[in-house]
Amino acid sequence: MKEGTVLIIGRPNVGKSTFLNNLIGQKVAITSPKPQTTRFPIRAVYKDQRGNIIFVDTPGVFGKAEDLLSRQINKKTLESIQEDIDLVLYMVDHTRRRDFEEAKVLGIVRKIEKPKILVINKIDKTTPSYLAQYKFLEKEFDRVHMISALKGKHIKPLIDDIFKFLPEKKGESEVDFHEKPTPILNIDSKTYVAELIREKLFLLTRDEVPYTVNVEVEEITPRSENLTYVKAKIITTADRYKKMLIGKGGKMIKEIGRLARKELELMSNKKFYLDLEVITDPHWQERIE
Repeated sequence: MKEGTVLIIGRPNVGKSTFLNNLIGQKVAITSPKPQTTRFPIRAVYKDQRGNIIFVDTPGVFGKAEDLLSRQINKKTLESIQEDIDLVLYMVDHTRRRDFEEAKVLGIVRKIEKPKILVINKIDKTTPSYLAQYKFLEKEFDRVHMISALKGKHIKPLIDDIFKFLPEKKGESEVDFHEKPTPILNIDSKTYVAELIREKLFLLTRDEVPYTVNVEVEEITPRSENLTYVKAKIITTADRYKKMLIGKGGKMIKEIGRLARKELELMSNKKFYLDLEVITDPHWQERIE
């Protein structure tokens, strides 16, 4: 049996979270077309008869971290790199040009003295393509794989290669599966539900709103065998964003709650009641650790 830790790194929106969600077969990281979707490293485990792969899904590294939130995200990514890892997956998106942001991530990857696999994602898309701008990197990596994380194409050969680089497990497993195995190793239920609500908010609101917003779940309480009560605060930096999040006649906040509740119910086969409140706090970003 093999077991090891694999760091997934790349700039924002290359498909790291999509890859991990589809591989695990359960949502472990939220996704959206917008940057800053993943805000902290997520540890999740893939398990088969060969052993355990402990993935660390990092937030995308921003080339220019101009605001406090972006600086915090970059800091968390760099901290996760210092963990005891066995392998690096450097994921790129061939439909986007190489730029300063990509060069910054590549510079970080080059300093990691571990085996590395270059993963070229989104091969289901043929245009635009800047594949030639990434092909020269092949000589720097131990392996190269071209995949579609969204469509699940060519994932199996990548997993086969990952296991080849992992060490044989010695002593107790790092993975604690408890009675009901979960693929998520470092997120409690409140954080998970908060992330799910934030995902729906990202999908429904205008471009400028998501980056001013955080979600905090205050309470998750079973009210009966089949009903769970969730109380959560959506925190934003200004009253104008609060109005957008609530929407005319409460339409937006109701739709955010409806989509989040629907996904929770599909996942658990139980009913949920979401009690959502929008508040203004211009300093919430300063409290992100």
